[in-house]
Amino acid sequence: MKFAEIVRSIFLSISANKVRVLMTSLGIIIGTFTIIMVVGIGKASEDAVEEQYKRLSVETITIARNAASGPMRIGGNTAANKSLTKDLAEDMPDSLTYVEKVGVSTSISSPVVYGSQSETVSILGITEDYADITNLNVESGEMFTDQDGVLRNRYAVLGYNIAESLFGEDFGDVIGEKVQIKGLTFTVTGILERIGGSGGISSGGRNTAASPDDSVFIPYEVAVRYTSGGSSATVTSSGGVRMTSGLPETTFVALATSIKDVDAAITEIQDYIYDITGDYTSYNVTDAGSILSAALETSNTMSALLLVVAVIVLIVSGIGIMNVMMVAVKERTREVGILKSIGSSRSVILMLFLFEAVFISVCGGLVGAAASYFAPALLVYLHSDFSHSLRGLLLGFMFSVATGVFFGYYPAHKASKLAPIVALNAD
Repeated sequence: MKFAEIVRSIFLSISANKVRVLMTSLGIIIGTFTIIMVVGIGKASEDAVEEQYKRLSVETITIARNAASGPMRIGGNTAANKSLTKDLAEDMPDSLTYVEKVGVSTSISSPVVYGSQSETVSILGITEDYADITNLNVESGEMFTDQDGVLRNRYAVLGYNIAESLFGEDFGDVIGEKVQIKGLTFTVTGILERIGGSGGISSGGRNTAASPDDSVFIPYEVAVRYTSGGSSATVTSSGGVRMTSGLPETTFVALATSIKDVDAAITEIQDYIYDITGDYTSYNVTDAGSILSAALETSNTMSALLLVVAVIVLIVSGIGIMNVMMVAVKERTREVGILKSIGSSRSVILMLFLFEAVFISVCGGLVGAAASYFAPALLVYLHSDFSHSLRGLLLGFMFSVATGVFFGYYPAHKASKLAPIVALNAD
């Protein structure tokens, strides 16, 4: 039996059962589409993570208080009662060999008001070195200085999204405009460049991340003086004093002298903090590379879980193909008997049914791949990003073909083993 005749037979069989074939291929289409979407979402997530953290050089080291370390206690004589303060942190470049500079930040959540517009956002009080290390570049206007903090100048630099939300999409030149933060008037001195994502900025003592686009930045000393509240003290049962502060935990970013000195700088910082607090676990000291690796690992884990779901969809679709082919074998038993009686070999019968299963899965895979080009429009409503990739297309298509081959082989093999006399006598 010639190959052309096999192909013709396949088309005749499919045309005679259009609805059944269409319903069977739907599972393949959905499975292929899902795999391509999962890979695309995963790639977009990885790209976003890399984009977020690329502003932080590999020499950047973050220092944040460990959530398990609890509030600062005052009233004893041990070093463990102490915390890393702004002044102690800023002494690191002079005291340590491998630390070039240290930036300091603190954060609260507060409404920012302009006229009738109001947005509740993260208000970050930062030093000049913090802005330099994290590459907070202004698109218009200028960044405030540490001297502005000393002079208690109430200046604010707005993230791009906040400026857009308060002043409209065409916000233009808003430098010098006044905004209200916690009932106080702040003058806008700059608008940040659009960054996207979290930018790798730790905004609190719990290692949370705030997007610079959705944040407002003010001088550190101004944040401490005007926006973060005061402190209160309570005596504990042991006679010590527990300080409960309106200030959120202060966080720090350090810059190592070079890439090769990052590990040495981390060790120096950990030892420096230990000399202050008496505890190596009171603060988390992490380099930017480790943060990026952890973020990418999380992204990859989620992508892998979604991919498993997509593969399960294809497996279910494959079972549907097997069921359809089993029915087809039963319906065409006499045809198989005739083919065998005129000399068709087992391999020809096998190819006849196997190619039909593969054809259904290939067509479903192609349609699923074509449908994936509409994924970005669909994901807009789910607030997810999608990135087309050749890897995703190939992976989706290969899975669809493999599904057809795997689940189509058994029915085809069963048909090829039918005895001619039995097949001819079948009802």
